[in-house]
Amino acid sequence: MLSRIAPGVCTQATMVVNQQQSRNMATLKSIQIRLKSVKNIQKITQSMKMVSAAKYTRAERELKAARPYGEGAVMFYENAEVTAPEDEPKQLYIAMTSDRGLCGAVHTGVSKVIRTRLSEPGAENIKVICVGDKSRGILQRLYGKHIISVVNEIGRQPPTFGDAAVIANAILNSGYDFGSGKIIYNKFKSVVSYMQSDLPIFSQKAVESAPKLATYDSLDADVIQSYMEFSLASMLFFALKEGACSEQSSRMTAMDNASKNAGEMIEKLTLTFNRTRQAVITRELIEIISGAAALE
Repeated sequence: MLSRIAPGVCTQATMVVNQQQSRNMATLKSIQIRLKSVKNIQKITQSMKMVSAAKYTRAERELKAARPYGEGAVMFYENAEVTAPEDEPKQLYIAMTSDRGLCGAVHTGVSKVIRTRLSEPGAENIKVICVGDKSRGILQRLYGKHIISVVNEIGRQPPTFGDAAVIANAILNSGYDFGSGKIIYNKFKSVVSYMQSDLPIFSQKAVESAPKLATYDSLDADVIQSYMEFSLASMLFFALKEGACSEQSSRMTAMDNASKNAGEMIEKLTLTFNRTRQAVITRELIEIISGAAALE
């Protein structure tokens, strides 16, 4: 009787052992695949960090040359004491972002400022122009009716004054008559710090009615219109440079953090892989020793 049962018992035991071995091998293989994937991700993030560091150096250098454009335009509005006309409640907000991501909360911060303003009373008089797909993607779902135009292909190349002129032309030809507005952008502070800021924009009517416009001599309607177009392009150029520098510094920081997180995950996966492999080897040794002892 025992001779008839023993082979079946041995067969069942062998099947259980084979199932455990195949299960352990599958676990080892899955860990190995995931470990290889994380290592590849770490290589990508390290490469992106190096690229962003090189682009950040260039962006910071170009930002210093672009700051007089924006500061000069703002000084004109301050010296002439230009204010928003009371009889024109319409406002225009320009969200300065880009088409590229993987740079922390750079684009989210700009969109959050505009989203907060659109949730307040009087938001029906506000329209938005999105510079870059990131702001459009964030604002489209809840505030799509406020968006009148979107400017794409921003952030792939370093911004130039020609790009700012194209955006300014799109704003002036949008057909929306506004009394005042703001350019919302990221103001660069340091390699690890930036903050959301804004630049004022006004209509030609608001500038013509400024109380201290007489400080500037020989300003007729044509000169004011030409300057308004140039100042809008100048402020947009300044905001683009500030945003590009903030974006590259934030992406550099984000990729550095991602590389460190990938390194920590690689260490944990390597430890798990080694422990699992050691457990498989130990179990196989125990089975071999037990089988040899049973044959004696």
